[in-house]
Amino acid sequence: MANMRYLSETHLRGFERYKYNSIDTSYLSVYVMHPFWNACVKYLPKWLAPNLLTFVGFLMTVVNFLLIANYDWDFTAANDKAVGNTVPGWVWTVAAINILIYYNLDGMDGKQARRTGTSGPLGELFDHGLDSYSAALIPIYIFSLFGTEDLPPIRMYFVIWNVFLNFYFTHVEKYNTGVMFLPWGYDFTMWGVSLMLFVATLVGPEIYRSSFYGFTVANVFEVGLIGSGILSSHPIIIRNIYLSYKNKTGKMRPMMEMLRPFFAFLWLFVITVVWSFFSRNKVINLEPRILWILYGTIFSNIACRLIVAQMSDTRCDSFNILMWPLVATVGVCCFPWYEQVLGTDLTAQGERWLVHGLTIFVTLAHWHYGFGVVTEMCNHFKIRCFKITKTTANTAAELNEAVDATKATETVEEV
Repeated sequence: MANMRYLSETHLRGFERYKYNSIDTSYLSVYVMHPFWNACVKYLPKWLAPNLLTFVGFLMTVVNFLLIANYDWDFTAANDKAVGNTVPGWVWTVAAINILIYYNLDGMDGKQARRTGTSGPLGELFDHGLDSYSAALIPIYIFSLFGTEDLPPIRMYFVIWNVFLNFYFTHVEKYNTGVMFLPWGYDFTMWGVSLMLFVATLVGPEIYRSSFYGFTVANVFEVGLIGSGILSSHPIIIRNIYLSYKNKTGKMRPMMEMLRPFFAFLWLFVITVVWSFFSRNKVINLEPRILWILYGTIFSNIACRLIVAQMSDTRCDSFNILMWPLVATVGVCCFPWYEQVLGTDLTAQGERWLVHGLTIFVTLAHWHYGFGVVTEMCNHFKIRCFKITKTTANTAAELNEAVDATKATETVEEV
C-alpha cells in the first residue's frame, strides 16, 4: 500500500496543461471580501506557503467539530428547554471565530500564491479537497443548536446531503464547462453560520428552540438552506452548462459523459438512504455524529477524485472504491432474515461497532489517498507542499504564464 500510486501519467500531463479559470459575481465577495483580503495579505511574510494558510483554516473546522462534540456528542444538549442548551457559551464564540478564520484564510491563500509567484494546480486541488471535507463538518456545528427534538437525525441527514449537492454541483459544472463559477451562497453561508454562533453566545442558544405556530427555527434553517440552493445555485449551474454547449465553449462531452460525475454521488446517496431507513437497530439515531463523518469522508473522496479528473481533463469515476465496504456493511446491517438464518438478531452494539470500524477504515483510506496525491504532484513538479522554494516559484510561473492576471474576478489558487 505504501507504493500505491493514485495519479497516472495522463493525470500528471493533464495537470501540466491546466490553467485555472474562475468567475466570481458575488457582490459581497467582489466588492467587500476581495478588497479586504487584498489588504490583509500584504501583511503576510512572503516565505509563508499558501497551502499552510489553507491547512490552518481547515484545522479550525476540525477544532470546532471536536470542541462541540466534546459537549454534545449525540446532539441532545439542546433538547431540554427547561434546562437550556448545556454547551458552554464560550464554545459558540470560539466556533464562530474559527469559522471566520477558516473563511478568510480560504480567501487569502490564493492571493498569497499569486503574491509569492507560487500559483499552480496543487494549490487548487489542496484547497478544494479540504473544502470538500469541511462541507461535512460545518453543518454539524449547527445541529447542536437545535437538538434532536427540533431536528431529528433523519432530517439532519437530508440537510447534510443538501450541502453535499451544493458543493458537488459546482465541480460538476466546472468538469463540463472548464470554468469555476464561484457560488454566491458560499460567502453568505460562512457569514450566516458565524452570525448564528455569535448570537448563541450573546442571546443564548435557547433562541434556536423557539417556534411560531408550530414552525420552528430549525424548520426555517432547513427551508432557507435548501431553498437557497434551489433558487440561487442550481438553476444558474444548469444554465452555465447549457450555454457552454450552446456556444461550444465547454468540454462538449456526450450526454452520458456529462452526467457521469453524478453516478458515484447518486450511488452513495442511495446506499446511505437504505441504511438510514432500513437499519436493523435504527443506527441513524444511535450514532448520528459518526455516520455524518463516515458519509462526509466518502463524499470528500468522491469529490476529490472528480476535482482531479476535472483539473487533469480526464474521465471521472462512475463508482468509488470506498463504497464497496460501505455496501457490505449496509448489507449486514439491513439483512432482514437474521433470526431465520442465524437464529439471532444483529444487536445495537454490534451495529455500532460496525459503524465505528468502517469509519476508521474509510478515514485512513481517504487520508492515504490525499497524502498520496499531494506527494505524487510534489514529486512530479519538484515542489514542496508547505514550503516555498525557488524551484516552486519557477515551476508555478511556467505553468501559469498564460493566465490573464488582469481578471478582477479570477481567484488564483496556491501551489
